[in-house]
Amino acid sequence: MSNLIHVESAKGRWQALSLAEQMGNIGSEINRALKFQDEDKQRFENAINRALDLFDLTIKDPRWRNRLKEITRVKEVFCNTVFGDNEYNTSLDDLNQYFYSFALAARKHM
Repeated sequence: MSNLIHVESAKGRWQALSLAEQMGNIGSEINRALKFQDEDKQRFENAINRALDLFDLTIKDPRWRNRLKEITRVKEVFCNTVFGDNEYNTSLDDLNQYFYSFALAARKHM
């Protein structure tokens, strides 16, 4: 776990969150990446790395075994958007909107 950015979350706090909360947190990093995409390369890259870290923590969460296809697919789309040839024709803004609904759902159930 030493290579994780979110070490405290990896120690168990992440597994206490609902799927909507986890996805909403991933979305927060995507929102940061979108904000810094054209302004600050270092902050953009940091947000991307944090999002990937949170994706991995979510994928490792045993509660979402039956949701892995959806979670891994959206990670694939995210990676293809940021690092690949964007074969899915998706923007960070599109992903930001997708994840925003999770943040709203998480907030509604607080």
